[in-house]
Amino acid sequence: MNRLTQCIHGRGTISGVMRHQNRPLTEVPGKYLAFVQNYRPVVFWNLTDRCNLACAHCYSRSGPDCRKEAELSTAEALALIDDLAAAGVPLILFTGGEPLLREDLLDLAWAAADRGIRTALSTNGTLITADAARMIRECGIGYAGISLDAASPAIHDAFRNSRGAFDRALAGFALCREAGVRTGLRVTLTTENLGELAPLIDLAADLGASRFCLYWLVPTGRGGEAYERLQVGPEEVDDALTLLYHKAKTTDPGSMEFLTVDAPQDGVHLLRSLERDGSPDAADARTLLQSTNGGCSAGLRVANIDPQGNVYPCQFARFPEFLVGNIREKPFSRLWQETDNPVLSLFRARDLPISGPCGTCTYRTLCGGGCRVRAYAATGDPRASDPFCSVNQE
Repeated sequence: MNRLTQCIHGRGTISGVMRHQNRPLTEVPGKYLAFVQNYRPVVFWNLTDRCNLACAHCYSRSGPDCRKEAELSTAEALALIDDLAAAGVPLILFTGGEPLLREDLLDLAWAAADRGIRTALSTNGTLITADAARMIRECGIGYAGISLDAASPAIHDAFRNSRGAFDRALAGFALCREAGVRTGLRVTLTTENLGELAPLIDLAADLGASRFCLYWLVPTGRGGEAYERLQVGPEEVDDALTLLYHKAKTTDPGSMEFLTVDAPQDGVHLLRSLERDGSPDAADARTLLQSTNGGCSAGLRVANIDPQGNVYPCQFARFPEFLVGNIREKPFSRLWQETDNPVLSLFRARDLPISGPCGTCTYRTLCGGGCRVRAYAATGDPRASDPFCSVNQE
């Protein structure tokens, strides 16, 4: 995750990080978690593969036909929350599928709150009613990220394979805002919605979003099946990042923050932009980027648990080769501490030998050599260069 706003306005972020550097993670504001030197992971928990939509880019192949039988039971899920609390996990992000289809979602959120773990929600927004929004707030979920793929209803609905999905998502956004839930907008940028980025940023501002989060397509699940058709090229990436940079630079950081996900090399573009503009925050931005120990958080600051209890380094590393273990066989707290686990060792290695241009790039200390999942999907070798990186293609 690249926190553009915090790096662009770096001086304020560094002072905040310093104030919270030695505090328990449960007391560290979420916006500083990426920078503090404590590696208790944020857990992205896919509660279910069930979903009322069937989106073209879904990394988990979720949809209406997915079944619930193999999902963790409520008792198993509550025991997992106990274990995550014991492991010092600061934040659980409930995702799916569509997490609102998990009947015990609110019970799980209450349990996490009782154990001092903050929670957030990733949702398509279409199932949020006034009662659901109120209960989301009351059970302590501190943030809801709602996915919108376009400011145009026709484009969004086509991407989500559901007529009326755009209107229902906007209604859910409004209901969350009315209930007092901090809400942000998430978009996955592809060849089919490139022209929607600027209008979406304007829409996010109009909706009162506290966060605008840009995702890049990762070749897993249905996203892998459509990757060649939907993935954007280096020029489109540069244009999108330049737009986000200028928006983040000119937007009050207290009103809406900008982030990108799934491409640690975005930090290189950000740093170059600051240095080109002679920004007084460039040096602090470099410090913040280097404080993450080289870009990707997978396997270190981020963990993923799927509906069946399988543990992966991140939610996009859904390949059998990247399976860390299963919480039904060994508690997460033990799995995550295994120093000899080959998958975790691969993702945690900051000096991993990488072939090709990523291995010798002078920016590697900022991005860590890019995304290991994309490298593996493209070549079968997780130690290959990241094929999505536009820096190494120069």
